[in-house]
Amino acid sequence: MLFIGTAGFSYRDWIGTFYPQGTTSEKMLEFYASEFSFVEINSTYYRLPHWKTIDSMEKKTPPGFQFVFKTHGSVTHERSADSFTNCRLLCQALEPVIDAGKIGGILAQFPYSFQNNEENRNYLLALKEKLDPLPLILEFRRSDWQTPPLYSFLQQNNIACACVDEPQLKGLLKPSAVKTSAISYLRFHGRNRAKWWNHKKPYERYDYLYNQTELREWVPDIKKLLQKDGTFFISFNNHFQAQAVINARMMQTILKEVLKNEGVSPEQER
Repeated sequence: MLFIGTAGFSYRDWIGTFYPQGTTSEKMLEFYASEFSFVEINSTYYRLPHWKTIDSMEKKTPPGFQFVFKTHGSVTHERSADSFTNCRLLCQALEPVIDAGKIGGILAQFPYSFQNNEENRNYLLALKEKLDPLPLILEFRRSDWQTPPLYSFLQQNNIACACVDEPQLKGLLKPSAVKTSAISYLRFHGRNRAKWWNHKKPYERYDYLYNQTELREWVPDIKKLLQKDGTFFISFNNHFQAQAVINARMMQTILKEVLKNEGVSPEQER
């Protein structure tokens, strides 16, 4: 099954571009879920959610809708003594979506400073154990993780590896189609080379609108991944001014056109 959505949904600058004028924050998810069948929740990176908040989110989405939650920053960037405690607290808070069958997985996005070495690989195994049985999806920023031995390591331990589209700068990951578990995951960050390292506000890094040609570059790899069993999530993180929505819609249209005669399961319809 293929799910296409965006990284986050609660943005004020989406009002008037995606959300109708006057839409309140309480109504955003319900409106979003009327068009998209999956959302990536990034707010859990900054703060652990309350059970009631997650329960409310679950009730605003239809059956079959999928959430992927980002791990708390202490897990990926600080790796403090509280890291695994925060994993436990996050899993407890997510019980409403887990019980409803709406949990796609937990995304751990590691910083560029996180290197491929034995100590860090052992940390990944410990992280998977703490999150079990929830599926773990890893996103690396540093290119030294992009190796066949690492993919074998992830496959042996049933850990998903996120593919990424981002600026082709030295040290960052190159585009590649990788599947190391039952979950395939593809994140579009935009190709804003000028602002990737040199930005004053975080959103500037992801200020980018893909064109049709750029999205179609991924079609052969997407088809390859769809031919394998499992679930495939495509997330657009270029959220500034709802560019993620524009590109998610474009990708839906492209893949429906390309796959309609391929016999491949389409995205869940709304």
